[in-house]
Amino acid sequence: MDAALVLALALALAFAVTNGLHDASNAIATLVATRAARPRHALALAAVFNLLGPLVVGAAVAKAIAGIVTIDASEAVAVIGAGLLAAVAWNLITWRWGLPSSSGHALVGGLVGAALVAGGTGAVRWGGLDGVHPVGVLGALIALAISPPLGALAAFVLVRALRRGARRASRRFNELAQAAQWATSATLAFSHGANDAQKSAGVIAALLLADGRIDVLSAPLWATIGCAVALTIGTAAGGWAIVRTVGRRIYHLHPVDGLCSQGASAAVILGASLLGAPTSTTQVVASSVVGVGGGRRRWHHVRWAVVRQMSLAWLVTMPVTAAGAALVLLGWRWAS
Repeated sequence: MDAALVLALALALAFAVTNGLHDASNAIATLVATRAARPRHALALAAVFNLLGPLVVGAAVAKAIAGIVTIDASEAVAVIGAGLLAAVAWNLITWRWGLPSSSGHALVGGLVGAALVAGGTGAVRWGGLDGVHPVGVLGALIALAISPPLGALAAFVLVRALRRGARRASRRFNELAQAAQWATSATLAFSHGANDAQKSAGVIAALLLADGRIDVLSAPLWATIGCAVALTIGTAAGGWAIVRTVGRRIYHLHPVDGLCSQGASAAVILGASLLGAPTSTTQVVASSVVGVGGGRRRWHHVRWAVVRQMSLAWLVTMPVTAAGAALVLLGWRWAS
């Protein structure tokens, strides 16, 4: 196994770790913010269910990510490695700033930017929708664009329904909602693992296929397990700045709010995983928090300045990582 392939595989695992720092923390943001669990207990919960998600749900998302670029095998390792390095760098920068950003956008942008330099527009599988299944870059972008509004809408409807059904509920209802957050947080972590660990696994599959080590574009079991473990390591390392942003800076959450946000987010992300649609846990969870504020008819309590900062980060992620990957690819070629 040559050094370039080893480096690219290591970058795929590093991307999973930074993805865990970013997105897995969102699975526990509302659980911690509403004081339903202590941070270390919430981290343990997320770590376990992050690991289970990709092992149970399947590899539909991995296949979608692996099929984004169509380049010669001789260029594949350099192109994918450059895309991964740009995505990892962006994840670390935004994590350091405590700014929720989309790891999925970062990866897609990096892969597209490097592929365009390597082979022009023909090196990118633009795709679209195959029925309800996303295909190629456009399919991934459609999934990434649709999932946040769905998260906000689902949370809005859920909080309205619960508030209507619990008008005469006692304090005991809030205690039950706080306890139920453990189940919704576990489900959210499970769905996140099912979606995001498969992104790295799909990249590894593309690398192995290009190098002739597998015959079909399907991630081997060891790659899925390795990416799930790397994602879990990122979770355990903790993305507390992002937890504070999502759990406290967008809208002040109560136990029922946290339950609605987690439940809505988990439903959207798990459904997307089953369809093979890559999503951003950060975007879906943050949007669901905004939806909770709207469902309580407290739009003016939503901190829109924070929402605008997050939206700007999401908008610039793909152009920045695409440009970064293009530069990295030029350096990669020079070094080799």
